[in-house]
Amino acid sequence: MRVEIWSDINCPFCYLGKKRFEQALAQFDGADDVEVVHRSFELDPTLPADASQPVLGALAAKYGMSPEQAAAGEARLAAQAHDAGLDYVTQGRDMGNSFDMHRLVHFAAEQGRAEAMLDAFYAANFAEDGAAFGDRQRLIDVAVGAGFDEEAVRAVVDDPQAYADAVREDESQAAQLGVTGVPFFVFDRALAVSGAQPVETFAAALQRAAG
Repeated sequence: MRVEIWSDINCPFCYLGKKRFEQALAQFDGADDVEVVHRSFELDPTLPADASQPVLGALAAKYGMSPEQAAAGEARLAAQAHDAGLDYVTQGRDMGNSFDMHRLVHFAAEQGRAEAMLDAFYAANFAEDGAAFGDRQRLIDVAVGAGFDEEAVRAVVDDPQAYADAVREDESQAAQLGVTGVPFFVFDRALAVSGAQPVETFAAALQRAAG
């Protein structure tokens, strides 16, 4: 079985949904026969690559809510993340353009280590203090901290075309499938689950896809 997961590092529901899917997969009898493929999706590809913005202010502006309402929403997400066994920082987080992160996930996928790169970026964004976006050196440091070669990582970051087509191909496939939000899970291109669903929903999807 192949499970393809479209996600964006900016997206807290992707961070949570990935963990819940993994918990369901760990309980699945056929887990050893499941191939997980991480696919790229940008919630806002228009964001500048060399800057970032505070999450709370961006949420308030986008959804027309007060800063207090945005903070309350982050607190609710943090509680759900903690319930799933994830760390989640509610103060000081930023958001920004994730295209270079997606390029590096594809770079890691060539080495069979997409999971390690993706988890490192999720941790930098949601579980660690400090900005995660808009800083080239921060991007390199996170990747190197996950065990990747600094020279190779720097070469990818310095070449804006490296793995860019792979990111765009993922996004093109998402458009063809009608994906408008993430996380989006596709099981053997026959069954889809949208959103950070409960573990039980992912478990049922695995069983159904297995036939």
